[in-house]
Amino acid sequence: MAEPEARVGRVVAEYAGAFVVWGEHGESEARIAGRLRHDTRAERGEQPAVGDWVAFTPAGSGAGESDGLGLIHRVLPRKTKLSRRAAGQQAIEQVIAANLDTVFVVTSLGQDEFNPRRLERYLAAVWQGGARPVLVLTKTDLADDLEGARRSIEHLTGRIPVHGVSALSGDGLEELDRYLRPGETLALVGSSGVGKSTLVNHWLGQDTQDVSAVRADGKGRHTTSHRQIFVLPSGALVIDTPGMRELGLWAEDEGLEESYGDVEELAALCRFRDCRHESEPGCAVKAAVESGKLSPARLEGYMRLKVELAQLSARRDEQARREQRGRERRLSRDIKRAPKRRR
Repeated sequence: MAEPEARVGRVVAEYAGAFVVWGEHGESEARIAGRLRHDTRAERGEQPAVGDWVAFTPAGSGAGESDGLGLIHRVLPRKTKLSRRAAGQQAIEQVIAANLDTVFVVTSLGQDEFNPRRLERYLAAVWQGGARPVLVLTKTDLADDLEGARRSIEHLTGRIPVHGVSALSGDGLEELDRYLRPGETLALVGSSGVGKSTLVNHWLGQDTQDVSAVRADGKGRHTTSHRQIFVLPSGALVIDTPGMRELGLWAEDEGLEESYGDVEELAALCRFRDCRHESEPGCAVKAAVESGKLSPARLEGYMRLKVELAQLSARRDEQARREQRGRERRLSRDIKRAPKRRR
């Protein structure tokens, strides 16, 4: 334990500058302890996120009494996580949720909301973090061609389960019940207004999450403003998350190995190890495309994410070099300022 009186709890909600933690003695509000904040200043992804198990001291136990909040001292090791690159020029990890078993990637079949390229990124991010992705197509009652939509993403889904549902008619909702097992932690991710909160309300049997009516153009109105865990009647735990239109990938190639395992296997058969799968002789990937074994769209998606991850890696390396140079300059300055010892 980080502190003599520290207890183990789970972060179940995150608000501006504060967290709600469930422990054996009930619910507590807490903030990040100063030492943890200092130690994770360069690695934001190591700070608490919804779903994390943490060592904390609740308010009233000698910690955080000045503001009525407890203190989170340490984040316990995660089994899985869902991360993205935070907005901005710097390469900073933002953990969306942690210790997930299943992630529902939710997208709507409403007008202008169905975007295969966006789904590609969500699915890769889920695989990267170690959780199991499930694709949920909502608002099937608005779809002119449901099967056509399914076919358009076959190159993305592979062995990933795909479910079409309609909250309005109830069609397909029972298919999702198989994932709501006691003790399992699930998260819903996707763009604003695709129906994530509507699904949570359906599972809870009450309107716990605020939702707004669908607009005339078929788009939903986003309402969720923070991440929070809900306990379902089945005993499963579900995390609703605010909508994200952009999801910058964070991890290295682990997600590609899962999302594009077939392409990776073909790439291993190329004559040259640094094959770019363009016009090189002996390229097994291009040969698979030409024979119809691999779809051009799937190769395009693979190469697009491969380039993005390479750029991210280069940015992180350069950032690490800048930080190291900064530490060396500060150390040199401190040495020069230190008083000389008399002999």
